[in-house]
Amino acid sequence: MGFILKFLLSAIITYVLARFLPGAHIGGFGDAIILVIVLAVLNAVVKPILKIIGLPITILTLGLFLLVINALIVMLASYMLDGFEVDGFVAALIFSVVLSLVTSIIDLIVD
Repeated sequence: MGFILKFLLSAIITYVLARFLPGAHIGGFGDAIILVIVLAVLNAVVKPILKIIGLPITILTLGLFLLVINALIVMLASYMLDGFEVDGFVAALIFSVVLSLVTSIIDLIVD
């Protein structure tokens, strides 16, 4: 039950953020659900590879390069989906940071 609730809350949050943040555009709530699934798959498959490749840079930047990796994941999701569009790297960075913060808060509340 908790998984479904977190999934739906993540989709709602993603939809609201894409509607209100500058540079992020989404077609509808169905696209937000698909986006959450795509982001989950990309975070499970691509993100560990990028973390390993970027480990030296991550160490040098004291972990700040992980924000860049998150933005790249959002840009890749934007490239893969027709219903979600991010205007550039800065918009993807803002979207990923705000999405991470809000979902962390939701995880604390729902858990």
